[in-house]
Amino acid sequence: MTGQPKRCVQILNEALHAIFAAREDVVLLGEDVLDPYGGAFKVTQGLSDAYPDRVLTTPISEASLFGVAAGMALRGQRPILEIMFGDFVTLGFDQVVNGISKFAEMYDDQVTVPLVVRTPMGGRRGYGPTHSQSLEKLLLGVPGITVVAASECHDVGALLTRAVEDDRPVFFIENKLMYGRPNRRPVDGHVDELAVRESGGAYPALTFSATDFDEGSATIVTYGGMLPIALEAVTDLVLEHEVFCEVVALSQLVPVELGAVLESVARTGALVTAEEGTLTGGFGAEIAARVQEVAWSDLRAPVRRIAARDGIIPSARPLEDAMLPSVDELVGAVLSLESVRS
Repeated sequence: MTGQPKRCVQILNEALHAIFAAREDVVLLGEDVLDPYGGAFKVTQGLSDAYPDRVLTTPISEASLFGVAAGMALRGQRPILEIMFGDFVTLGFDQVVNGISKFAEMYDDQVTVPLVVRTPMGGRRGYGPTHSQSLEKLLLGVPGITVVAASECHDVGALLTRAVEDDRPVFFIENKLMYGRPNRRPVDGHVDELAVRESGGAYPALTFSATDFDEGSATIVTYGGMLPIALEAVTDLVLEHEVFCEVVALSQLVPVELGAVLESVARTGALVTAEEGTLTGGFGAEIAARVQEVAWSDLRAPVRRIAARDGIIPSARPLEDAMLPSVDELVGAVLSLESVRS
């Protein structure tokens, strides 16, 4: 009998231990990463005891940390920089936009910057306006970096390992709620009752269907911590409305790879984007623009975008819940497209 799947935080921790054992050029630095604390979300637990010379605790100075990590990468190491909360990447943004993302092209590909920036994003934990944001959209317009967002149904350990092996700078986004959840990998091509297809590449997309990809009313494209909300919406649509749709969960957000999205939209004829970041200028806007450029004839209605409201995320849980996108909003968006039939 197969046991319960491990929690995502355990998988990530085991992956880090395996990476350190396999590669002597990997170092980790960040705030409060030393044992016994092992990082704010315990992803680095046990590493500093096992590799005391390669796990470095740092001051609270994110701009400096990005610069130090970039220098280490340029000199041949493979640093993993842990930023305690994704909200704080803004403090190092100059290093990212004007250095880390540009060095390879500025020096005619004679240098590489194999740096991984691990950071948790997302709300729904009552942490308030400055510790609950999903700021992936700030990274989407920066050429020269790769942005990977793990979800609870992706192979999170393999994603992290590939990020460390990547010669490009990689931002590795870990949703906070994902840490405590089981890593629900497909078994015999299914997650629960949903059929799943996994694309190729280092950072694959997962496509879910309640009908074995025979039919569908809409495609929901999402990533990271919004995946369980999208899957719950799919279940509600089937049970309460007898409406079937597909979900595409991307792991690579930048550079944009639309293959799995376009394949699904060709089957369903409609698209809903879902993200936990704020609506304006977000992930959904970029996906919508790109899909409409190349698959206009497949769409029977305008793309619907579901996201957080444009504003702060309150600390009070009822207000936070009202600010962030919900299952009901996703269901409503799909049903509005279902009513548009040629």
